[in-house]
Amino acid sequence: MTKFARILSASASLAIIAMSGQALAGKGDDTLNAAFEEEIATLDPYKEISRSGLILGRMLFDNLLLKDQKSGEFLPALAESYKVIDGKTLEFVIRKGVKFHDGSELSADDVVYTLNTVASKEYNARFQVAVNWIDVVEKTGPDTVRLRMKSVYPMALEMLSGNLPIFSKRQLEAGGSAGVSAKPIGTGPYRLVEMTAGRRYALERFDDYYAGSPKGRPAIKRLVVRVLPEANVQYAELLNGQVDWIWRLPPDAAKRLSGRPNITVKSWPIMRIGYISMNPHFEGGKSPLADVRVRQAINYAVDKQRIIKALVGGVSEPLYSACHPVQFGCSTDVTKYAFDPKKAKELLTEAGYPNGFSLELVTAPSFPRAHIEAIAANLSAVGIRTTINEQQPAPARTAWMEGRAAAIVSAWGAYGVGDAALGTSPFFGGTGDDVVKDPKAIADLKIADSSADREERKKHYAAAQKYIADQAYWLPLWTYSVNTAQNSNLVLDVDPDEFVPFYRASWK
Repeated sequence: MTKFARILSASASLAIIAMSGQALAGKGDDTLNAAFEEEIATLDPYKEISRSGLILGRMLFDNLLLKDQKSGEFLPALAESYKVIDGKTLEFVIRKGVKFHDGSELSADDVVYTLNTVASKEYNARFQVAVNWIDVVEKTGPDTVRLRMKSVYPMALEMLSGNLPIFSKRQLEAGGSAGVSAKPIGTGPYRLVEMTAGRRYALERFDDYYAGSPKGRPAIKRLVVRVLPEANVQYAELLNGQVDWIWRLPPDAAKRLSGRPNITVKSWPIMRIGYISMNPHFEGGKSPLADVRVRQAINYAVDKQRIIKALVGGVSEPLYSACHPVQFGCSTDVTKYAFDPKKAKELLTEAGYPNGFSLELVTAPSFPRAHIEAIAANLSAVGIRTTINEQQPAPARTAWMEGRAAAIVSAWGAYGVGDAALGTSPFFGGTGDDVVKDPKAIADLKIADSSADREERKKHYAAAQKYIADQAYWLPLWTYSVNTAQNSNLVLDVDPDEFVPFYRASWK
């Protein structure tokens, strides 16, 4: 019996008794108790790396805009409106009557000071892609702000709708990032009332939250987030009613918990994909991967559907493009390599490898070993003798970028940004992660990444993605989903960008 199974068995009698009362504790005192496994280092979203910390940041702070994850529309938030002045300039009208958690009122000065500060080299924001496109932000009137870009940046609205929270100028001036983290003063739907740094965060609904916010006023009064690194502790606390919500359950745990009384387990599609990237220039272009037929054979050899059903689980689906289908500019009109081991063997024979060849797959511990072993078994079945070289993420990426790896197996979440500029381009746009450096793909992606015309962007992304699929530079594997388990009285979803909108939660 596994450790997890023993805990479930030991907890069963307690859980059944507890479900009649304790499991309703959250609803009873209007407190949503959530648990994350990742440690939260800071409450400054510009410095934090963990998804749990960034999710918490979206409860405490708001952005100028908010993206509707279903429609893709950019909705007014702290900015009541915006307009495009030219390809490199945006102007915002700042909403009146918005209050910070300390009772002070948001002004254009807070917006200008925040964005100029976090975009500076001195601030050293953790994700530079979110800020390094900003040239200068200026106040152009009592309630208007003009943002100038260094060059045309098509993802500006994406960043402004989730990754650029606005701080209090007074707090940022006085204490910098450390001050923001120690006692955040935001304009978000919840305010921080208690904190044990890195372990427990108690938030309360901000009663002066501004009318007109696309987030809406939270239905649940209190939110308590705890960091519980041990999965077994999370499961036990969910069963006995101390926790109302957990996530990122592996398929086996999701299956076991789904049968428990008063527990609801769901799977949500997220903007994360798995893939195998192949280096056609490995060993000076003398490896089998230099031949497009070999790369196509690898695509035909892997039974994505079976691996998803057996191991990946959830609502994950086979992937065929070098991007996530929900991202703007991600075309699904590409060559789709169905599972066909016979075709794979024919292509290997045509390429001069009737008896197959040896291939090393570099990977990192973050990619499940069982998934890679299943892929390796599929490849071995058509004659590609596969070994798995598991390294830490940094050395694995370095080996890939330096051309010392034939193929790398990895996953990519595009920072939760719904744009192919962070889907396809990082791997085929001529950057450091692009070892293929195909001029045709680079040319199309360069146009798509730098145009302000959305239709032109779509056209060139589609051309690049179709070409990449034809050349089989990637073996796109599958989209990912995330499993959640929660008190059945709780209504809470997960957005495709892998953020949890606790402000939308409610009790049945």
